[in-house]
Amino acid sequence: MAQKKYLQAKLTQFLREDRIQLWKPPYTDENKKVGLALKGLAKKYSDKLECCENEVEKIIEEIRCKAIERGTGNENYRTTGIATIEVFLPPRLRKDRKNLLETRLHITGRELRSKIAETFGFQENYIKIVINKKQLQLGKTLEEQGVTHNVKAMVLELKQSEEDLRKNFQLEEEEQNEAELKEKRIERTKRGLEILAKRAAETVVDPEMTPYLDIANQTGRSIKIPPSERKALMLAMGYHEKGRAFLKRKEYGIALPCLLDADRYFCECCRELLDTVDNYAVLQLDIVWCYFRLEQLECLDDAEKKLNLAQKCFKNCYGENHQRLVHIKGNCGKEKVLFLRLYLLQGIRNYHSGNDVEARECLHKAQQLFKELYIDPSKVDNLLQLGFTAQEARLGLRACDGNVDHAATHITNRREELAQIRKEEKEKKRRHLENIRSLKGMGYSTHVAQQALHAASGNLDEALKILLSNPLMWWLNDSNPETNNHQESPSQENIDQLVYMGFDTLVAEAALRVFRGNVQLAAQTLAHNGGSLPAELPLSPEGSLSSPTTSPSDSAGTSSASTDEDMETEAVNEILEDIPEHEEDYLDSTLEDEEITIAEYLSYVENIKSATKEN
Repeated sequence: MAQKKYLQAKLTQFLREDRIQLWKPPYTDENKKVGLALKGLAKKYSDKLECCENEVEKIIEEIRCKAIERGTGNENYRTTGIATIEVFLPPRLRKDRKNLLETRLHITGRELRSKIAETFGFQENYIKIVINKKQLQLGKTLEEQGVTHNVKAMVLELKQSEEDLRKNFQLEEEEQNEAELKEKRIERTKRGLEILAKRAAETVVDPEMTPYLDIANQTGRSIKIPPSERKALMLAMGYHEKGRAFLKRKEYGIALPCLLDADRYFCECCRELLDTVDNYAVLQLDIVWCYFRLEQLECLDDAEKKLNLAQKCFKNCYGENHQRLVHIKGNCGKEKVLFLRLYLLQGIRNYHSGNDVEARECLHKAQQLFKELYIDPSKVDNLLQLGFTAQEARLGLRACDGNVDHAATHITNRREELAQIRKEEKEKKRRHLENIRSLKGMGYSTHVAQQALHAASGNLDEALKILLSNPLMWWLNDSNPETNNHQESPSQENIDQLVYMGFDTLVAEAALRVFRGNVQLAAQTLAHNGGSLPAELPLSPEGSLSSPTTSPSDSAGTSSASTDEDMETEAVNEILEDIPEHEEDYLDSTLEDEEITIAEYLSYVENIKSATKEN
């Protein structure tokens, strides 16, 4: 298959260079049948490539038919508005002929999915469609999603195999259940990540009681991120981790939608933020690798762009010649795994594009890195006997150029360093929660306390000054009912408390109306403003600010609350199971798949080189 793609790419290059139009005479007659001149063309190119003439003729004929089909489709689209979509099926259903589907673009994604399922023999609910590197949205029209004439659509199956000659109904039912489970896993992934991203954005969860995610830099310390981008980045990284978990299990059909969702959320983050972490670059590699493993690289029109983007991101993040990375970590041995994958994918892409010289160069670079990164299994065993994990052993040995003693020291130091960082981060989180509790003790809600502390960069005293100086700004923006008791009029007891503190009776009553009966807030604000309410507080005719109305959802619990909570817990736990404990898990690889692929594609390019020399 790979060699055929190479020949197709090479012959397409020759045809362009020679400005040959196969859809015109003498290669195509008036009835659109193949012309006699095509045989001479096949002889010319087979001699040039040192290939079998019949094989070259067959591929040129495929290219000619494809060109005619495209021309016919273009004419049909201009006259009728009916677009042609090229459908790429899973490997087990792929045929030599091209899979074309005609459709109008005003139909919905759901209607297109139904048409694809009916045409190619799928069960509609068990496939996903990827167009323009995005999942097809079922509720929107094709036009709204940017689908155009001659677009490529890739079909992903949610079950392992189709209905090929089922032996019995039970087997079919089991596979349907499997597909439903996978669909539910995808939905739970989305729900779990949204919950965790919300918790991270709120930054008030207790890490001892509530699972949450945090974003750290290359040393393991938390990164301060603007709230506007934090949720998008958290969702992007969460989807990426989930996709990587599926990649490890070789479930590429489920991995790809997660990776594409991660790419979508990363695009909502600013460029400067993406340059501080290498996650975006790694994601580009994972997406291209996933397309390659699905044998659908031809669907990824911008594979070269993604690989170049990954290379640029690595440079921005690691520095020229990795000097920034070495400064931070002291070495760059572990990160070489990423560059091996980069060079390998660049080699594969170049080979499939007919660029054998560039392919050979990239593949040799990947092979050289593999030799550097190969780990003697006996060295791993030595470190396992010292109590380290296999993952720690691989990462440590690559960081220390294979030296067992240095690797043991490196792993031990890194454990101690991470333990200290986690302790400091935990203490920082504890102080933050204590500050929120302090402000809540003064009468402010969690939401308001959180906003004030954020504005004060975590300083409790400054946060309190902000709250006292801006009672309208902070109090009315609070929609949290925990401090809102919605009193119609203040009680005489509360008025007497303020009067006892030395405040005027009428002012005390007005302050209690403003702050809905909260004595602490009323007293703090009056004291801060010399015994009077700030002039900027717009009082209603009754002498109080209007209170937000309580929505029906604010009322006491519903019968489904417990069930919803259980579902949330299940969704979150499923996400957390796939979040690796080791912060450098993405750098750990046995390189077994890469070794096989490097050898396979090097054999292809070396065969080309040998044929060229003989010629």
